[in-house]
Amino acid sequence: MAKTEEASGRRMSNKALCGIRACVFDAYGTLFDVASAARCSTADVVETETAGRLAKLWRNKQLQYTWLRAVQNRHADLWQVTGEALDFALETLAMADPALRERLMQGYLALDAYPEAAAALRALREAGIATAILSNGTPAMLSAVVDHAGLGELFDHVLSVEEAGVYKPHAQVYQLACDRLGIPAEAILFVSSNGWDAWAASAFGMRVAWCSRQGLTRERLPGAPDHDIRSLAELPGLLAAPAAI
Repeated sequence: MAKTEEASGRRMSNKALCGIRACVFDAYGTLFDVASAARCSTADVVETETAGRLAKLWRNKQLQYTWLRAVQNRHADLWQVTGEALDFALETLAMADPALRERLMQGYLALDAYPEAAAALRALREAGIATAILSNGTPAMLSAVVDHAGLGELFDHVLSVEEAGVYKPHAQVYQLACDRLGIPAEAILFVSSNGWDAWAASAFGMRVAWCSRQGLTRERLPGAPDHDIRSLAELPGLLAAPAAI
C-alpha cells in the first residue's frame, strides 16, 4: 500500500520512526558539501558564479555516469568517474588545465562537512542509535573526507558501494547496509539529500528522512520519504519525540 502524506507534502507522524536502531547516511550532498571542492579550489582563479557552474555541471555529470555505468554493468570506481566527470565539465567550460584539475580532485577529498552534521551525529549516538555512511565513494575517498571533517569517531561503519560492485540506486547497495549492520531494512533510518536516493531506499524498505535543504520538488518514483527535513539538526528530534497518538 502506498504511503500516505500530509497535504503539505511533509510526513508529520512519528509512528513511522518507531523501532529505528540505526541511522545510515548518504555522504555526498548529505553530510558533505560537494560544491565546496570547486568553491575552495578555484577561489583565486575564477569568479564565484563560474565556480558554481563548474560545481553543478561536475556533480550532475558524475551522477549521470554512475547511473549509466550501473545499467550497462560497466562499473568503475567513483574516483575514476569523478575524474571523468570533471574532465567533461572543465572542457565544456573552457577551463581545461592539468594543475587546476589536480587541485579540484584533491579538493574532493577535503569537502566541507555541513555545519550541523557533527552535533546531529553526536546526539544520535548519545541516544543509542548506531550510525553509518552508505556511499558511492571508494573506501579511500570516504576515509579521506571523513578524516578531514574530524567525524571518524562518530560512525560505527563507513560502507562503500565497492563492496556491492554497483552504484546506487541498485538494491544490492541498500542490502549491504542491512547485512553489515545485522538489522532489517525497517529498523534503519536512511538519510539523504538526493531525492532519487531517498526514494530508492524507501522503495527498498528502509525508513527515510529526505534532507531537502533547498525545499526541492518531490520525486515521482517508487517509494516516498517518511519525513522531509531541511537540516540534519532535525534528526535527533524526530527519533526522540514520542509517537503520535
